[in-house]
Amino acid sequence: MKLAVAQYPVSEPSRWDEVETQLGRWVAEAAQAGAQLLLFPEYASMSLAALFDAATRADLTRQVAAMQALRDDYLDLHRRLAQQHGVYLLAGSFPWQLSLDCVVNRAWLCAPDGRAAFQDKQIMTRFEREVWDISAAPDSGLKVFRTALGVLAVDICYDSEFPLLARAQCEAGAELILVPSCTDTAAGYWRVRVGSQARALENQCYVAQAPLVGEAPWSAAIDVNVGRAGVFGPPDRGFPDSGVIVEGQWNAAAWVYADVELGAVMKVRNEGQVFNHRHWAEQGDISLPAVEVVDL
Repeated sequence: MKLAVAQYPVSEPSRWDEVETQLGRWVAEAAQAGAQLLLFPEYASMSLAALFDAATRADLTRQVAAMQALRDDYLDLHRRLAQQHGVYLLAGSFPWQLSLDCVVNRAWLCAPDGRAAFQDKQIMTRFEREVWDISAAPDSGLKVFRTALGVLAVDICYDSEFPLLARAQCEAGAELILVPSCTDTAAGYWRVRVGSQARALENQCYVAQAPLVGEAPWSAAIDVNVGRAGVFGPPDRGFPDSGVIVEGQWNAAAWVYADVELGAVMKVRNEGQVFNHRHWAEQGDISLPAVEVVDL
């Protein structure tokens, strides 16, 4: 299949129809290029805060509260575009309020038939915990998604830096892990990048990273965003020696495409120069988190 990974730019829309136009243009471009799975970054939704007044833009709590009125429209837009273009599409994650004291970082995977299912971020960064009050819902754990393209998993940004999460998803069948990211420093980008490549190595699978890029000085949440998209695999037979299948240009707004053969995952796990996936248990008894399997 062809995978489209977005280096998606922050924007400052003044009306909802500008949001629809920009996103529609991006999805149409990837679909016309033959992409079957589209990956957008973490917190790409935060450009929606530009639709509110200056006081709301400048306050993280008020932004999140105001954005809840747009969340159904945001999800419906992505579902509509996935259905219109016949693609799977991971929407840019959204600060989704579950209760007065619980806001999660939620990414929706939309299917070509209009269905959608979500993965919530499991482990929050210091900014999310200490400044923004984003948390993990106690009953919202890891998932894998069985799709017509293969078995997919989602590890949102910081989650990619914790090996047991991806390991549990791969033991539940994941062949490709999607990593939407949002980082405001080069070091932050490289932490997610190194984590993504490590997960590809130890699980002998594909990992795709999609960063938010650009500056939004008006925003209290996404004022600076840096990185480049990439698709990675294990440095083993059938994959590049570096493990880097493709990567984009630093901070450029663009799609990055990769032709991904999920059959290569099982082949390298069975015929690779090394058997990282198979030999995991030789580290000792390690308990993994539970994973829900979702058909989509």
